[in-house]
Amino acid sequence: MMRPSPADYVLMSTPLDHDSTRLNSRPSPEPFRSQPPGRPLESRSPMLKEDLFPEANGGYVPENGAKYVSDDKPAESQPVAPQPPEEPEGFAPVLKNRNFLTLWSGQVFSQLSDKVYLVLMIALIASRFQSEGQTISGWVSSIMIASTIPAILFGSIAGVYVDRWSKKGVLVATNLLRGALVLAIPIGLWLTKGWTTFQGLPVGFCLLLGVTFLVSTLTQFFAPAEQSIMPLVVEKRHLLSANSLYTTTAMASVIIGFAVGEPLLALADTVASWFGVGTDFGKEFLVGGGYAIAGVLLLLMKTGEKTQDIAPEDQPRVWEDIKDGLRFLKQQAHVRGALIQLVILFSIFAALAVLAVRLAEVMPEIKSSQFGFLLAAGGVGMAAGAALLGSFGQRFAHARLGTIGSVGMASCLVGIAFFYSHLWITLGLLVALGAFAALIGIPMQTTIQQETPEEMRGKVFGLQNNAVNIALSLPLVLAGVAETIFGLRIVFLALAALTIAGGSLTWYIAHTNNDNQE
Repeated sequence: MMRPSPADYVLMSTPLDHDSTRLNSRPSPEPFRSQPPGRPLESRSPMLKEDLFPEANGGYVPENGAKYVSDDKPAESQPVAPQPPEEPEGFAPVLKNRNFLTLWSGQVFSQLSDKVYLVLMIALIASRFQSEGQTISGWVSSIMIASTIPAILFGSIAGVYVDRWSKKGVLVATNLLRGALVLAIPIGLWLTKGWTTFQGLPVGFCLLLGVTFLVSTLTQFFAPAEQSIMPLVVEKRHLLSANSLYTTTAMASVIIGFAVGEPLLALADTVASWFGVGTDFGKEFLVGGGYAIAGVLLLLMKTGEKTQDIAPEDQPRVWEDIKDGLRFLKQQAHVRGALIQLVILFSIFAALAVLAVRLAEVMPEIKSSQFGFLLAAGGVGMAAGAALLGSFGQRFAHARLGTIGSVGMASCLVGIAFFYSHLWITLGLLVALGAFAALIGIPMQTTIQQETPEEMRGKVFGLQNNAVNIALSLPLVLAGVAETIFGLRIVFLALAALTIAGGSLTWYIAHTNNDNQE
């Protein structure tokens, strides 16, 4: 009888685990097994040669361990686990998600209605309240103030309640209620026609201010619910692509809403006149109908939320819950860093919205009233960046994307500071600026969604909306004053420095946190 070689003992020994040192133990009387002391022979199965050397037969070896066979069953009869199919990258997985498509469709109608709403207010003011030779800016400023106040007052409070309520229910209710308010405007204007307050202000205009305030208040509940519900209908690994689609839609709605809002409202009045409804109702029907369609679409979405009755003692304690959200941000460095960078990003874009008028004024090729072309260039760049990010962004860490975006944005702002009088160079830089901004905004928003537990999302997104609204408001006042005092070049260089500071902070937080975890 041939004496077995050492290789035979290794090939037929126990699987490689924490007891693998026993492979060097003395072989048992049976030549093709090793029997470690203290363990019965029947409990150990032999390891095949193919397990140690898969190249010997070209077979697939499962990642969860070796392939075992019983004593009386040959290896050839054992089925080999098939290799799992590779998960496709990009937008394909989210576009196959029916619940996300429903949410996305609702967002399209809701976002368009939001943007056209301001155009509707301007059209109503111009046709009903603006006197001949009077500027419209004062009327529009009042509407903007009525829209901004709820964002500052109720942003954080709304997030507290969103955490306790059904997020799907909040989305549906806020859209339907906003639609009902807009549809009620023609009736209210008809009832108050010719009425004035004791100070001579038209009651109809006061009605518009009230409706705008209520619509904005409902939006404060809609926004955190929309951000909180995304992780409920989209898998964590696909959130970046889903947010990219959302950003692309948001940018498209800004361009479409402001660019073609007036023709759409005029077309709606024409269509309404065909049906004998009257030209005073078509515009409101278009905007209010958009909100209503969004609400009905969102009714079809399934989120898997657990509904439960809230006991009286468990009702929201607003200030305590807001403090819980702030404590969470203090403890979670990644979420806090992402939120800070988002606030800086929105501040820069708010400043650009003010500076765009001055940029258009100093460019000989366009008029100051055509500043919308400059803003549209940034929107096109952001939409393009979002599309690319959704397709390839999963390959990179969020912090790295944010750092690249910050450096790119700062470079574009420096370029604008030195070439702001050249139209085509500035347009190209603004397109690139928007693309790099997508590398900041989308990964940072995705980070907040991924690392915030479900029970905290409403509070965190409420605080985020509150901070962003403040960030949007302050530059509207400061940017114009700073430009008057220091000039465009200094202001753009300062914005570039602010962008680098935000990117450096996020990079530092990410790497410090990783080092601490190690």
